[in-house]
Order: sequence, then structure tokens, then C-alpha cells
Amino acid sequence: MSCLFCAVAAGGTDAHRVFGDGVAVAFLDHRPLFPGHVLVVPRRHVPTLTDLRPEEVGPYFARVQRLAAAVERGTEAAGSFVAANNRISQSVPHLHVHVVPRNPGDGLRGFFWPRTRYEDEAHAAATAARIRDALADG
Repeated sequence: MSCLFCAVAAGGTDAHRVFGDGVAVAFLDHRPLFPGHVLVVPRRHVPTLTDLRPEEVGPYFARVQRLAAAVERGTEAAGSFVAANNRISQSVPHLHVHVVPRNPGDGLRGFFWPRTRYEDEAHAAATAARIRDALADG
């Protein structure tokens, strides 16, 4: 298989699987931020979040929610960080959501990239308007 995550989902590649059903498979990230860092992937090959069919979104994220709770309980973490990249910084082109156990003072500072600001209120308003227009377009 050319997709590493499809191979994991099919059982053809070694991975520390923690969950699997007809919708999703979850396994430990091989380079975790912290022990217990899990990747949740749809069983069907889907490159990005925007490629999920509307009827797949709810069932997939129900699994992500369940895994977030299990990671927190299983690692005795105070919380978790749940995130996905879409194309940019996506090392494997198969949708995957990171579920990372978090604790106060664990060393992670906010997001993993520098934050910025809008130039002014007009810039923020124009950006919001472009997104609203894109939603209206479909």
C-alpha cells in the first residue's frame, strides 16, 4: 500500500493500535509529543478533513472524542490537545487527528507556531467577510 495510514488501518504495518472499528483506527504516534500521543485516522483513505463526506464527519469525530477521553484517563492527564493539519505540515496525506495528553507545566506553550494579530479592525472585518462569503458559496 502506498499510504502508510491505510496500511496501518488494514493491519499490514506494525503500529501500537489502541482502537479500531469500521469508521476509524487509532494508534500511538511513533514520534510522540508525550507518551500516549495518539493518531485517529478514518479507515477509508481521505487526504484531508474537507474530503470527508458530510455523513462521515459525525461518526469520525465521535471516535476522536472517545479517544480523547481514553487518552486522558489512560495517561492520567489533566487534559488533552486535539488537532489536525490540512495539507500543510501533514506528513502523511491521510486525514489524522492528533490527541495529545496534556498536564500543567508540561512544557508546551499554546500552539506550536507563533501567533499574530490583525492589522486593525478593518482587516479583521474583511477577513471575516471573506470567510462568510465562502460559506455562502458552498
